[in-house]
Amino acid sequence: MKTVAICFVCLGNICRSPTAEGVMRHQLAEAKLADRIIVDSAGTGDWHIGEAPDERAQRAAKNRGYDLSTFRGRQITIADFERFDLIVAMDDKNVAALRQICPPAQRDKIRLLMEFAMDAGMSEASGAAQRAPDFDPREVVDPYFGGGEGFEIVLNQCEAACRGLIAALRPQLTL
Repeated sequence: MKTVAICFVCLGNICRSPTAEGVMRHQLAEAKLADRIIVDSAGTGDWHIGEAPDERAQRAAKNRGYDLSTFRGRQITIADFERFDLIVAMDDKNVAALRQICPPAQRDKIRLLMEFAMDAGMSEASGAAQRAPDFDPREVVDPYFGGGEGFEIVLNQCEAACRGLIAALRPQLTL
């Protein structure tokens, strides 16, 4: 049985990437694909290694039925590029950081999460973020320095993009 391994990556692995991991795990369970797609998350930075996700991320996720409490921050390693089929970054800065450490033969594994949200209703998924002057629909917004609304936007974006990612992966799972 074919499996696919995915690692979601943000800067510190305490807000966006653990949220994406939690959303993806939940959606995979609902789709009965949890045994076919392996999911993890990591950060490009080392500030939060071993720490639980941000309390605001956990609270927002819990309100939607996702449990992030068992996740712990870790930093991406060169070995991860061999271990995972897809390295899914939250924004262009993380893509650039990943390309710095990625073996050249593995660079095609690096993708932006929001690439998978094309047909998943991003107008409503981005919500208030679209009104922000620096909003880029290709990136998951970084909620760390903002209030609770940012974590809701991240959840909206992750829910839409993970639905799209599962749809994109389904054909590979039947091979």
